[in-house]
Amino acid sequence: MKIICIGQNYIDHIKEMGNEIPSQPVIFLKPDSAILRKNAPFFIPDFSNEIHHELELVVKINRIGKNTLGVDFTARDIQREMRKTGMPWEIAKAFDGSAPIGDFVSTNEISDINNASFHLLKNGEMVQKGNTENLLFKIDEIISHVSKYFTLKIGDLIFTGTPSGVGKVEVGDRLQAYLEDKKIMDFKIC
Repeated sequence: MKIICIGQNYIDHIKEMGNEIPSQPVIFLKPDSAILRKNAPFFIPDFSNEIHHELELVVKINRIGKNTLGVDFTARDIQREMRKTGMPWEIAKAFDGSAPIGDFVSTNEISDINNASFHLLKNGEMVQKGNTENLLFKIDEIISHVSKYFTLKIGDLIFTGTPSGVGKVEVGDRLQAYLEDKKIMDFKIC
């Protein structure tokens, strides 16, 4: 199983982070050890003082198509340092447990995958809200682009990008993620 992530795919998040709009999808990978399932708690790693949540729609490659929500945790302090030196920044994005995912929902349960809304609550307050209609690169484009470089297999996951509203998590925070009106994830930060 591969975990393929698309960076800088919502213009509001690109502006929020002070980045330039890319001409093609920005791709990075996470190892399978990044997956965190079944609402297991996320433990803040001791190597970072600034872990940010980044809620995303996740597509699972499957014959009938499935989707869920996932959080792309980022060690923002380490990412900034790696970018300054021009070094790869996977250690800031791909550490163990950095990709919590919820239960999968069939695409048949979503009226329009290109107009699917999702949001994240932190301690009961909405902090991120997105809609796939605002993706810079749409889901079909992402799959087509990624498959030029990597053979996609059943079970592979594609994190499709982060809308604005990313922010730091603290021990004791509770994150709840919704796809349309269905709760997909509910877990604690430890």
